[in-house]
Amino acid sequence: MLTPLYFNPDAAARDRVLTAAQHLFYQHGIRATGIDSVIAAAGVTKVTFYRHFPAKNQLILAVLAQSHQRWMAGFRQAMAEPAPLLETLPAALHSWFAEADYRGCAFINASAELGDSQPEVSAQAREHKREMAQAIADRLAADERAKTGQIMLLAEGAIVQVQLGEAREAVIADLRAALAAVLQRGA
Repeated sequence: MLTPLYFNPDAAARDRVLTAAQHLFYQHGIRATGIDSVIAAAGVTKVTFYRHFPAKNQLILAVLAQSHQRWMAGFRQAMAEPAPLLETLPAALHSWFAEADYRGCAFINASAELGDSQPEVSAQAREHKREMAQAIADRLAADERAKTGQIMLLAEGAIVQVQLGEAREAVIADLRAALAAVLQRGA
């Protein structure tokens, strides 16, 4: 059995399963990733796996919840930088886009893949985006908060453009220009 490099083999079995599933779901898709692949990658037995996750749907929701916590912690930290939003948002997205395994937003991907058949996946995606928008809104002056939706559309567009293969430097440059225009407009 191969020991994946993306998790700590000394971690608890449940944590290994979540980490392995998060990696495999993100890289290959949720439907394309079978439970046997997750079990093998996590280095656990079927009994151990099913003790923690009696159904794949429970695993999917747990992976999304963990992904949300991790991603939002990093995003909030990036948004807390003292630089203006015009710099912090593009820098945060650029850093993410530069990751070797970037495949777009796990929440957009999961919702697109499963949203019709599993509405709770779309609900988690909406909550993730709501919290992302709140982190952006928290950076805006009270009279500018109405711009949050426009800024989220710009960020989401940039995420999808890079996922579709557009050059990240060009996308970030376009994002900065569009963000500057939104921020310069009156409330």
